[in-house]
Amino acid sequence: MEEKKYPGAEAPLQEPASPGIPPSPARGSAWGLLPIGVFLVVYMGSGVVFQSFYAMPAIVGFVIALAVAFVQNPKRSFQEKMTTAARGMGEENVMVMCLIFILAGAFSGSVQAAGGVDSTVALGLSILPTRIVVAGLFLIACFISLAMGTSVGTIAALTPIAAGISEKTGFAGAMCVGAVVCGAMFGDNLSMISDTTIAATRTQGCEMGDKFRENFRIVLPAALATTVLFLVLAGQADAGVSEALHYNLLEVLPYFVVLAGALAGVNVFAVLVLGTLLSLGVGLFTGSIPPSEVFNVVAHGPDGSGGIANMYDITVISIVVAGIIGLVKENGGIDFLLQGIRSRIRGPKGAQVGIAALASLVDISTANNTIAIVMAGPIARDIAREYGVPPRRTAALLDIFTSVWQGLIPYGAQLLYASAGAAAAGLTLAPFEILPYLFYPMLMAVCGLGAIALLRPAQKGQSGPKKGGPGPKSP
Repeated sequence: MEEKKYPGAEAPLQEPASPGIPPSPARGSAWGLLPIGVFLVVYMGSGVVFQSFYAMPAIVGFVIALAVAFVQNPKRSFQEKMTTAARGMGEENVMVMCLIFILAGAFSGSVQAAGGVDSTVALGLSILPTRIVVAGLFLIACFISLAMGTSVGTIAALTPIAAGISEKTGFAGAMCVGAVVCGAMFGDNLSMISDTTIAATRTQGCEMGDKFRENFRIVLPAALATTVLFLVLAGQADAGVSEALHYNLLEVLPYFVVLAGALAGVNVFAVLVLGTLLSLGVGLFTGSIPPSEVFNVVAHGPDGSGGIANMYDITVISIVVAGIIGLVKENGGIDFLLQGIRSRIRGPKGAQVGIAALASLVDISTANNTIAIVMAGPIARDIAREYGVPPRRTAALLDIFTSVWQGLIPYGAQLLYASAGAAAAGLTLAPFEILPYLFYPMLMAVCGLGAIALLRPAQKGQSGPKKGGPGPKSP
């Protein structure tokens, strides 16, 4: 019996195995997801039982999950499991993310020691009416993340400012930091230089411009609604500046340079290094950083609780999580999710819902949206070709729904770093406290599902390579 093909469907291309990801078994297994389930039960359970999500540090929960992953699959030797975990930990995207954490910590510590955070907050509050400051934080984060292509770098730059605005205005700290996270996920999803955009377009075989147009028209209503929500919430809050505002434009200069570099498309590494060096220069010139403390503020911040040292936890967590995911995939956990979704697809709209569910579940399981796209992309492309979904729509759905969950899961790098960055600025926040203010990821999911139900894929632009033709060039 000939397999049914929908209009526009093409034969799937063969995708080579992704580097750094070990080969998975032929059949999926729900048992492979046990480590993730154990982490969620232990971490969230301890928070409920002890009425505090600080009762168990996240790294302890992940170490427990890693131990469970090593106990599984007794047919494999301990050394084989160690090799699998180490391969996942050393994956390129994981190491790049860890380097960004380190450089972000260096910039945060140096600019705070130079007085940049306090001056930037005071300048912003002097220019903007108090009641639109939170919405302004969201929009600024949107622009920075769109230019830098990284949500983590955006959160690193703006979380100390959000904490300072909260302190000086009385706005809830969780709302201010939540506005930054929302804006950071906007650019993470849309930026032309974001690794998620590169991964989505490469796995689906479409041009970045086509994906951007398709993606932007889907998420724009979510961004507009988020702006309105922050305006309404800040307008209802009984908050205002209760002290005189003093700022030094020279101390604000590092942030301006970082923003300008980001808007110009300069690599995030170069932007953070330049910002750190400029902050140290300003601090030495103004006398806020003694020469003997130059290296110390980079490592530990002005009060000993920031800088690179403040990034140790999130860096170790990222590495351990990558090892867990390597074992979960090896034990069939990811394949179990993929097979379950694919078996339930019916028709083109069902295919799009399946792709959205696939992207969501893999991101929830991996806690890394780039890795999730790389893993789910080849299967999503096969599904899309079989049911006639244009590559630009598939790429947009992959990027949207991985960004949705990456901005919401409390054990993802974005919320963990937002919590750590706020703590370094003197604002104690658990990831779960930020969740109620993450309007943009929630509305992005609503808009994504609405687009599947109501919005036809854009007709203009290249839809991907022709059947039998060459794929896109690597960026």
